[in-house]
Amino acid sequence: MAKKDVVYFTISQAAKMLGVSPSSLRAWEHMRLIKPVRSQGRYRLYSQKDLSTAKRIVHLSKNEGLNLAGIAHLLRNTKPSADLKLPQRPKQVSSVSEQLLRLRRLKGSTLSDIARRTQLSISFLSALERGLANPSIATLQRLAVAYDTNVLSMFGVGDEKKVQRLIRPADRKVLRPHPGVQMELLALGRLQMEAHIFRIAPGASSGGSYHHEGEEFIHVLEGSVEVWLDEVEYYVLKKGDTLYFESTRSHRWKSLSESETVLLWVNTPPTF
Repeated sequence: MAKKDVVYFTISQAAKMLGVSPSSLRAWEHMRLIKPVRSQGRYRLYSQKDLSTAKRIVHLSKNEGLNLAGIAHLLRNTKPSADLKLPQRPKQVSSVSEQLLRLRRLKGSTLSDIARRTQLSISFLSALERGLANPSIATLQRLAVAYDTNVLSMFGVGDEKKVQRLIRPADRKVLRPHPGVQMELLALGRLQMEAHIFRIAPGASSGGSYHHEGEEFIHVLEGSVEVWLDEVEYYVLKKGDTLYFESTRSHRWKSLSESETVLLWVNTPPTF
């Protein structure tokens, strides 16, 4: 059976379909995010597959706030899919959406009630419960406070009563709450402190400020990250740097590195 003819689009047609400028498409090609073919006249031609990848780039940039370096990191570390119109969501996101709906029903609260407590919009909360949006770290923390629980419980983790003394790298539980952010749990059970490895793609962030009870300690293993405390104190942390602060202070963070930023992050008492 003959293969279907591949349809190609010129750079101006592709840009119009995507709602971006031709220069953006050239920049993405320069960073090897997309690879259009060339006609005999050396004009760029974009296939449906190129457009699907480009749509994903637009989504990650506009909706998830990732810069091009962060998008490149995410694309390199995501297995290709036949449908790239939307970013692939890790399985945990579906469980988070189900858990959020369950928690709200247990509370007997409406979306309006939770919107008032968290200062998140009703439409966004609805999208989270339907698995149509990705919650940032800041969003998860706000919801955890509203539901009198912790972030780990939203992933079906954290009910272990027995402390696991030894956890090897291959046995770590991994959470991916938001594109470009991955948390690896270094300890499990009823603990007085929580230790995580945070892996943050270039440009990825907490998605806003949050605060809670306790104290925090950050040690930069790789890369660079900025941290704001109460929107007054500003720190740029590089490899080898450490930062301690009270969790009650409003804090937000963002990766500054052109490659993956890796942090050892410890909270006490457990807040995730």
